[in-house]
Amino acid sequence: MAETAALYALQELCNFVVEEGCRHIVENGTLLAGFKKDFIDIKDDLESIQAFLKDADTKAAADGGGGRANEVVKTWVKQVRDVSLCIEDVVDEYEYSKYVAQWIDHSRIIAFLQPLPALIKTKYTEYQIASKIKDIKESLGKIKERMTTLLFQSESESGSYRGTKAPRIDNTRMASLFIEETQVVGIESPRDELISYLVSGTSDLMLISVVGMGGLGKTTLAKYVFNNQYVKEHFDCHYFFTISQSYTLRKMLIDMVNKFCVDNNEPIPKSLWKMDNNTLITHVRQHLQSKRYLLLFDDVWKEAFPDEIKHALISNNKGSRIIMTTRKMNIVEYFKKSVSVHVHELQPLTPDKAWELFCNKAFRGQCPIELEEMSNEIVQKCGGLPLAIVAIGGLLSTKAKTMSEWRKASQNLRMELEHNVHLTSLTKILSLSYDDLPHHLKSCMLYFGIYPEDYTINRKRLTRQWMAEGFVMNEETKSLEEVAEEYLTELVQRSLVQVSRVGFDGKVKSCQVNDLLHQVIIRKMKDLSFCHLMHKYDEQHMVGITRRISIASIPNNDLRNTSNSGIRAIFVFDRDEFPKQFIDGLSAKFKLLKVLDFQNSLLNYIPDNLGNLFLLRYLNLSHTKVTVLPKSIGNLVNLETLDLRQTKVHELPIEINKLTKLRLLPAYYRDYEGHYNIFNFTTGVKMQEGIGCLKSLQKLYFLEADHGALGLIRELKMLTQLRKLGIRCVQQQYGNALCDAIQEMKNLEPLNITVKDENEILDLDFISTPPPNLRVLNLKGGLTRLPDWIPNLQYLVKLRLGLSNFNDDPLDSLKNLTSLFRLNLWDDAFSGERLHFQRGGFPKLKELELTRLNRLSSISIDEDALVNLEHFRFKNNPQLKVVPEDLQNLKNLQFLGFAEMPVELVDSIDPEKGGVYHQIINHIPLVRIRQNVGSRRIPTQINV
Repeated sequence: MAETAALYALQELCNFVVEEGCRHIVENGTLLAGFKKDFIDIKDDLESIQAFLKDADTKAAADGGGGRANEVVKTWVKQVRDVSLCIEDVVDEYEYSKYVAQWIDHSRIIAFLQPLPALIKTKYTEYQIASKIKDIKESLGKIKERMTTLLFQSESESGSYRGTKAPRIDNTRMASLFIEETQVVGIESPRDELISYLVSGTSDLMLISVVGMGGLGKTTLAKYVFNNQYVKEHFDCHYFFTISQSYTLRKMLIDMVNKFCVDNNEPIPKSLWKMDNNTLITHVRQHLQSKRYLLLFDDVWKEAFPDEIKHALISNNKGSRIIMTTRKMNIVEYFKKSVSVHVHELQPLTPDKAWELFCNKAFRGQCPIELEEMSNEIVQKCGGLPLAIVAIGGLLSTKAKTMSEWRKASQNLRMELEHNVHLTSLTKILSLSYDDLPHHLKSCMLYFGIYPEDYTINRKRLTRQWMAEGFVMNEETKSLEEVAEEYLTELVQRSLVQVSRVGFDGKVKSCQVNDLLHQVIIRKMKDLSFCHLMHKYDEQHMVGITRRISIASIPNNDLRNTSNSGIRAIFVFDRDEFPKQFIDGLSAKFKLLKVLDFQNSLLNYIPDNLGNLFLLRYLNLSHTKVTVLPKSIGNLVNLETLDLRQTKVHELPIEINKLTKLRLLPAYYRDYEGHYNIFNFTTGVKMQEGIGCLKSLQKLYFLEADHGALGLIRELKMLTQLRKLGIRCVQQQYGNALCDAIQEMKNLEPLNITVKDENEILDLDFISTPPPNLRVLNLKGGLTRLPDWIPNLQYLVKLRLGLSNFNDDPLDSLKNLTSLFRLNLWDDAFSGERLHFQRGGFPKLKELELTRLNRLSSISIDEDALVNLEHFRFKNNPQLKVVPEDLQNLKNLQFLGFAEMPVELVDSIDPEKGGVYHQIINHIPLVRIRQNVGSRRIPTQINV
């Protein structure tokens, strides 16, 4: 974490020196003239420290280090972190004072009446900052001296112990190697799957990988299968190797040769330790060449492992197998280059198996009735992790079986994780994955501790916060969003983050972390002063340099005394009324704020002085009661994200057009309470002319087009960076200007257009070169015909058409959209009577929905049409009174839904009503009927 802080400080310094050059400061006196040089010296010292910092950071994070030497390292790492944060403070203080000076200078009244005090104040601040930089430079010099001492001590210690210090095996890992068969719970299905792949199938060399987060029981499962008698008899030889984080290729090869010799009663070569890697690989290959072998590589961490070991793993066409356990999915991907691979992603125990295991450990049998409720709560906190259940169950087995004792244990679980000898190994195993992260992902991972336990986190919200904090690095060919998504994907692949929901495009929509891992993260956040958590009965004050506040519930002190000028981010998860003093005082108490997140809170206004938060990059007001933005919003010149989703802010002040760094502006309100109407369901925001100044804007939805009329539409042409556009209340007269604007948006992916009313025509025929990467198209409005460019969108994955009123079947034109995944025809998109899905059409379509097509009365589906369709929904199609017979042709259909459909159709497939057409849908696993009175499931041969 100190490495992350130092790197971020280094980036801040580089940006400062390059962008500012301290131009006007250098001209003003000796002290300020050395200002830039001091920055450069500090930058050089930080670069020197960084090379040593990663190892020191890891050593300081180790729980089992102990001893005076380890405490010295921890102290040194903390000093590096603190001075790095001081550098960040100085840079931000300078940036803030610069904006204050500019604001005063541009305020005509103040600048005219009081120019001198403003100048004096600015100059005073510059002298203060220059003085602080001198102090930081001196502190960093001392830290660098101590680094040299520590480096010398580290080399001396490693020299003293070289060749004598045996690797320490964690007790928990050792226990998993010698677990009794009667203790194994919930692995029957994965056991049988792995054994099947080991003893049958291809004669080529195959890797069977068990992947999952720490504590899931990967080693237990793999060793259990490895020692299975049937498996043993199938192979000529089998060997087990623990790889761990500290392995080297040479040590592993020597270990392999050594085990081979012992297994064959052969003398170990005297020159074994002197052999080079190539000679060792030759020995390994010679031993394995004529055998059907089974190798188990346990606890693989390094991405280089597949490339390093591949030359030793001979493929001899005898059905040899390799088992590997790892927390990292990307290691498995590297193996795919050289061998065939089967991946088993180990899942947490089911609730019943988790309960069985817990009872075995805690009670040696059955749980007393009076402890069942409390025991269930404890098991749920374990999140299905066998290691956690065994450790906590073992701890509780030593406690008195009384309600008071167990309530105390449940409430103090976090403290027990930190201090109880039975649970520290569990904490360490969960911490290993965090400690192994590269520096740029550690801060990203700590962000999960900011959110409350069991909180499902929206991917966009999370990654936008990372970007605002500066955690996401710029890459030339990618947007920041793409890089941030890659970060999240890596955390998922490392088995640290669990995916809660996946979008139609395969992207993570929401995610969370295991409860126990959440506790580990909170502990690390506390140690690093990463974030201060506030709770209702929490009276403790912030200690040290805390950068963030997470308000789970408003504490008893009403936040009145909460103040810390170093705070960069505030998150609110409380659903109670906010104290007015806190909201009004934000800009004074937390002037360096960069992230402010009020999502789902009861915030009902924004104070006028919010515009004084000049450094603010991220402002999330979504799902709040805010209705108006102050004009001072125009002062937030660094704002990148303004989230107004599900607020009743219907008009933005003209000052919003000053925000030239604004990238993301989602702003709309959807009325889920009232009667559905295609025009009233979503309300966007009105914006003034001048929108063309928002050159950095990448996402804008939804804009009410009729407010600015044609002039506003023409300005959209200037927003060439747009990646997502939603626009409402479009009129036919805007057609040419809208087409011109869309053609300029080369990066556009989702496009959503709605006309003003049902009589308007949506004229998009003048688009000759549509955005090449358009993936989502949502058009609600009359189309005289389907525009020629739509069937040629080769990357289109989602298409929704409404109010189109096509007289002719549009499916013939759309059938060759080879990437289309989801198709929705809504609200008289088709005004004819019959739809025909032709042979070979829509080859990748998985979801199809036909809603409120008022004249549709029949559907035909050719064989070999819609071959990959999985979900088919019909809703409120009043003339479709007979179930389409060709549904029988949809062999991969998993779900069929009918909502508010004619009673004749519903009765014809319901066996309880004597449904004569029930056999048509009998092959579909899930068929659901929803009428006004409720929802029910139709039995079929698959689901009975």
